[in-house]
Amino acid sequence: MAMTNPTGKLSTLLLASTLALPALATLSPPPLTAQEAEHMHTGMYDGPTVLRAARLLDVATGQMYTNAVIVVEDGVITAVNPDPVPDVMHDMDLGDVTLLPGFIDAHTHLAGEISATSFTDAVTRTEAFGAINAVRFGAITVRAGFTTVRDFGGDVTVELGKAVERGDIDAPRVIPSRNPLGVTGGHCDVTGFAPGIREGGPEEGVADGPWEVVQAVRYQIKHGAKVIKTCATAGVLSMEGPVGAQQYSLEELTAMVQEAARHGIKVAAHAHGSEGILAAVQAGVASIEHGSILTDEIMDLMIEKGTYLVPTTYLADRIPLDELPAPVRAKAEEILPIMRVSLQRAIDRGVPIAFGTDAGVFPHGENAGEFDIYVGMGMSELDALRTATIHAADLLDIPDRGRLAEGMLADIIAVPGNPLDDIAVTKDVQFVMLGGRVIKHVMGGRDMHSMGH
Repeated sequence: MAMTNPTGKLSTLLLASTLALPALATLSPPPLTAQEAEHMHTGMYDGPTVLRAARLLDVATGQMYTNAVIVVEDGVITAVNPDPVPDVMHDMDLGDVTLLPGFIDAHTHLAGEISATSFTDAVTRTEAFGAINAVRFGAITVRAGFTTVRDFGGDVTVELGKAVERGDIDAPRVIPSRNPLGVTGGHCDVTGFAPGIREGGPEEGVADGPWEVVQAVRYQIKHGAKVIKTCATAGVLSMEGPVGAQQYSLEELTAMVQEAARHGIKVAAHAHGSEGILAAVQAGVASIEHGSILTDEIMDLMIEKGTYLVPTTYLADRIPLDELPAPVRAKAEEILPIMRVSLQRAIDRGVPIAFGTDAGVFPHGENAGEFDIYVGMGMSELDALRTATIHAADLLDIPDRGRLAEGMLADIIAVPGNPLDDIAVTKDVQFVMLGGRVIKHVMGGRDMHSMGH
């Protein structure tokens, strides 16, 4: 096939082969050694790697460096703009791009994507279905430039993260929640079916009262949770009641936060209605997911406590409303416009914001669309980039990423042009390195790494 010929002159070579077959052998490159073949397959190289680019953005200071150089070795950044640049075997000039730290999405669902069967999958699909999805959607997400996610998806989420750390698959690093915690019949429970079908208890995350909540927290952490997700209020994509209704009490939320803290774990609270949001912030959760109805009192308290808002607002433009059951669609159409109003007020007021999308509610890989909304609401391009780098890293307690600096993980991406001039370039990631391993490298419009070049 033509793609296997590095010169692209397949027809010429075929003609030559009919006229002078022995001469053709002189045009062929020498065979790869076993070590070279392994490097091509894994994207890893012995010794240091030098990355060169037209620009590099320090997201912490806002300084844009030109003619930038990063040195990577053993999965870690060992130098930024060194003088002199070391002479290494693997030296990559990426050209007219801007180097950025890999993006962090603090709210994803890699094990699925909304479809016409989403509301019956719980009783017709096995966990293997979610695992296959997670591998597929994880590959899409990391190639979109998101090298770390906080994902909410049961045991699949936990195992996906382990597979990434082993280097078995190409997907983002994962901060897993395992099963989310919710009240019986609430948004984090499986609802809409006959009694006895998919009933759950604390092990599944369905817990009522402070003591059951503590049990549920302990069980999720025992089996791999690095964050606890809870449903403080009702939600959109479920068959239970009004979208903003409070579900967990302040007492239950406080028990949850305190127990998680004993294990060094934070709590993320899905919350739409103001009463549930306020209770969650008062209880000490680290982040409010969605935050659809924010009051002045809530925002003041979030600023005081340093509670992050994870807006998940791009989905309002991309959620497939036609795939939703009528009652669920009605909830979406009610709450999504209100969510945008609250986000605008939060940006204007200075509420801490960490990047999160709810990817899976819209097609995976479109995560960077969230940046456009922030900038459109008056956030600077630099501050928008900070939500998915230093702010998200702070929320997730992962100080080893989110910046391009010596000692940080070599999770590095490159976008064309200058994202401080046009945030939309974040949707066209040209290069992805995860822990020193090249996962994507676009040259001449083609992803040369994925093609095996």
